[in-house]
Amino acid sequence: MSTPTQAPPSARGWAALALIALAQFMVIMDTSIIGVALPKMQTELGFSQENLSWVFNAYVVVFGGLLLLGGKLSDILGARRVFQTGWAVLGAGSLVAGLASSATVELLGRGVQGVGAALIAPSALTLLMMLFGGNPGELTRAFAIYGAAAPAGGTAGVFLGGLITEYASWPWVFYINIPIALLALLAAPALLPAGALAPHGTVDLLGAATATLGLGAAVFAIVRAPEAGWLAGSTWGVLALAAALLTAFVVLQRRRRDPLMPLSIFRSPNLGAANLAQVLLGAAWVPMWFFLNLYLQQVLGYSAFPSGAALLPMTALIMVGMIALSPKLFARFGARTMIVTGLLVLTAGLLWLSFVRPDGSFWIDVLPGSLIAALGMSLAFVPSLQTAISAAPPQEGGLASGIVNTGYQIGSALGLAAVTAVAAAAGAERLDDKAALTDGFAAAFTGAAAIAALAALVAVATFRRTGRTAEVNA
Repeated sequence: MSTPTQAPPSARGWAALALIALAQFMVIMDTSIIGVALPKMQTELGFSQENLSWVFNAYVVVFGGLLLLGGKLSDILGARRVFQTGWAVLGAGSLVAGLASSATVELLGRGVQGVGAALIAPSALTLLMMLFGGNPGELTRAFAIYGAAAPAGGTAGVFLGGLITEYASWPWVFYINIPIALLALLAAPALLPAGALAPHGTVDLLGAATATLGLGAAVFAIVRAPEAGWLAGSTWGVLALAAALLTAFVVLQRRRRDPLMPLSIFRSPNLGAANLAQVLLGAAWVPMWFFLNLYLQQVLGYSAFPSGAALLPMTALIMVGMIALSPKLFARFGARTMIVTGLLVLTAGLLWLSFVRPDGSFWIDVLPGSLIAALGMSLAFVPSLQTAISAAPPQEGGLASGIVNTGYQIGSALGLAAVTAVAAAAGAERLDDKAALTDGFAAAFTGAAAIAALAALVAVATFRRTGRTAEVNA
């Protein structure tokens, strides 16, 4: 990644940020837009009930497994080139998924979409650093806008998925990506810097293979465990394979002259701590969003559109908090204070949600807790993300972006799988018993609160005090 300039961003720079935020918006939207369309896809493509979840998981497994490689390629080949390639691949995968006439082809298309997303996400963050890294104040604002695009994409996916499925047909939940991909491909050369190529542009192919297969196997085992069983031999077999591959990856990185992920990158102050905060933040936040949606629909009886509308206040507060509040507080108090405070506020919101009732209401059981949790998320996300990216040397910005994206995705998958198991054990599988179902959801919120509280304790223990100015510039 080229060294950022100290000049303030121009109008073109902010237009480039809009394109980068659009990338984050689309990558997250593609995880939620298919939800309402799944029943029709099941009927038309012949998915079994137990295999239907792989329409979602095929995207997540490939996305999470390839993020590290996508970040390294951004450093070697240039971030803009990888960004554009990612959009082309995402568009192609969307076309395959929309045209699919069988379950196998549908999963292939979703996997190709995941490849595209794994190239887009880390290169987008690298480009953000290139554009705004020379101005700490503007960098924080840019991270805030980028971060706010994620909840906006998740909520938009719910609305658009329902709208498209009802008034068009399910393939259009994939076709919608194609014109946006074309727009991004056309706009990128005019708006985005190319980025300097690495002086020794080689890829550690064996390291890439072990990392990608190891992370992919770990995510595969995690997302499949609630269906196959946490104690099943197949679950532990795949987890053992993942552990072996990731161990081999670490050994290779120690021995390679030009490794995929130089382990020395974690010597940067607070980089490891910030990445760990992102892992645990994803592990607490994603289960909350998932089970809150289920509570609204399965207990309170909301349909897809009212359920999406019920999430709008939370989404709006996150966006306002990340854009208007978090940057100012971050500049004043620094990363450590902001992350710990945000995680504690998130814990409080999750604990409120843990008291949901079978005969509850949106105004008492959902809105207050969801707003408190949203405030906590907006306080913790931007400082941890910015620290994780900014702490790395400039020439390893793409790698740092890949690491933090990987951490958040892996944390989300692990947290959702673990909390799902807790919810099922407490009664969340008893769809015919509203009281038992609510008990399961309450247990899920309690489990997510425990993860958020643990994250706050870990942040206290691992973040080094570097001073406010240093933290903002880290």
